[in-house]
Amino acid sequence: MPGVRIAKRMNRCASRRAILRAALACVPWLLFDGVAVAETGLTAEDWSAIKKAISEQLDALRAGNGERAFGYASEGIRAQFGDAENFLTMVRTGYSSLLEARYTEFLERAMIDGAIVQPLRLIGPDNTVRVALYTMERYRGGWRINGCAIAPSTVKAA
Repeated sequence: MPGVRIAKRMNRCASRRAILRAALACVPWLLFDGVAVAETGLTAEDWSAIKKAISEQLDALRAGNGERAFGYASEGIRAQFGDAENFLTMVRTGYSSLLEARYTEFLERAMIDGAIVQPLRLIGPDNTVRVALYTMERYRGGWRINGCAIAPSTVKAA
């Protein structure tokens, strides 16, 4: 029963989501100029590679290429969803704002409770603004996405 398996996998994500929700409380300081972010110890090349991984996964998701998008997921995420089809179904049902955004912009990166977090501003077709918080993991072959939480905003884009 694929629907039951997806629901169980989504429940296993609850602890990751709880961490990301706690990180969402820190979002306002990420959005304002003049506020210093915590030192992460990562190089500019690391942050470029992180942004590239997120951008390439988004491109794959928007193109409907589940296999390619699934390749950017961490081992933990891959184990939770099992295959690209389940992963793509989860994204389409729970993260539609990623797929529908008419504009994206990387915000100031941070280390929150030991997690490497790369925020991404999303502006939807209706000018709704959201922030996607990506947590990242380093692997021998590069950076992979270990989770994403989307925070709503009361701000509207012009």
